[in-house]
Amino acid sequence: MAKARDIPGIGCGTPFREAAARAVEVRADELFSFADGVLDVGDVERVHDMRVATRRLRAAMEVFASCFPPKRHAKALKDVKALADALGARRDPDVQLQALASYARELPGTDLSHIERRLEARQAAANSELESALRGLPRLRRRLSRLAEGARA
Repeated sequence: MAKARDIPGIGCGTPFREAAARAVEVRADELFSFADGVLDVGDVERVHDMRVATRRLRAAMEVFASCFPPKRHAKALKDVKALADALGARRDPDVQLQALASYARELPGTDLSHIERRLEARQAAANSELESALRGLPRLRRRLSRLAEGARA
């Protein structure tokens, strides 16, 4: 799992609204850094890392909610939650396929291919949904940028 990035410039003397803006900016950059390759089913850790990044961003948005314009905050938070849901739907079959591979090694001679095919189909469907969700990343980036600006205003 990717380590959370430090948020530079936040200290005991940092105004709360500035801390809010910086936290959202860093957590958003962290989230977007995992977008490349996230649809590659051969590298399931990218999905996990991006999903964790959505959680970190969401937590920052919720902790600092009072600093943001309410409508902007609600729209951005809704988008982050939708992305997290799409990532979670893709992550579930990834984990299940890994577990199935482990079971197959422990139970040689057992035919688990029918389960594997079913999970791969779920993974492909979830990947398609995730691909759709990723098309909204430019809009989410703009919303998060405006959210940070709103905290500073």
